Amino acid sequence: MTIKHIGVVGAGTMGNGIAQAFAVKGYGVTMTDVAEAALARGMAAIDASLERLVKKQALSAGDKSAALARIRTATRVADLAAAELVVEAATENLELKLKLFAELDQTVAPGGIIATNTSSISITRLAAATKRPDRVIGMHFFNPVPLMQLVELIRGLRTSDETYAAVEAVSKAIGKTPVRVKNSPGFVVNRMLCPMINEAVHALGEGLATAEEIDNAMKLGASHPIGPLALCDLIGLDVELAVMNVLYEGFKDPKYRPAPLLVEMVEAGYLGRKTGRGFFSYGKP
Repeated sequence: MTIKHIGVVGAGTMGNGIAQAFAVKGYGVTMTDVAEAALARGMAAIDASLERLVKKQALSAGDKSAALARIRTATRVADLAAAELVVEAATENLELKLKLFAELDQTVAPGGIIATNTSSISITRLAAATKRPDRVIGMHFFNPVPLMQLVELIRGLRTSDETYAAVEAVSKAIGKTPVRVKNSPGFVVNRMLCPMINEAVHALGEGLATAEEIDNAMKLGASHPIGPLALCDLIGLDVELAVMNVLYEGFKDPKYRPAPLLVEMVEAGYLGRKTGRGFFSYGKP
């Protein structure tokens, strides 16, 4: 199938990054969110991201303007009816996603593909909320989307070969490297990454070292470009907790138990960079 127009549900960090990645490569994009303010923030983030590329001479000013012109915004899911591929990038909440998938199933044309950027939730379970489970697939991007090359492609139990091939092709067309992944809690990267971050939070909670010392230890001792606690702040503590809960519930293995300090910080509203405070302070979010 030919994919020319992309729908994106959610204008947050991942949603606007996905919209940018497609728009830069010539695709028409409709980005939706429930609030006009969220859409305005999303477009401002895309503009700033593209401007950084212009300053680095990785993109021309004309290409920036053209990319921005390819993105339209809307507050209704109904405005995604013309999209051949819709990528859902809403909050990592099962009930919300199930509701969205049922709504998208009623909106997107019968041959359209519905993808999800979920970092941990079962693709088969989300597909079951639709009448087109063969046209549902996981398309897990990584933050920051415009720069990170990997995209995990996760097949649900009923995802068709045609759907997989189409999404694999479009992933390559926007310069990403797709990796085929089985439908399992956390998929591949988060199955390994999130428990590592969670263990760093355990270490901090037990007073083994300060946040700065833990991050420096991993950067200097394991050659990580960013420490696990700073990475958690970038991802969002609420997202990290959501993934750990999915792993814990999916495998029923105590090694995936969320760190008590992580739970407490999320309850306090310390979610990382997006709130201005997580394991480190960032000032105004």
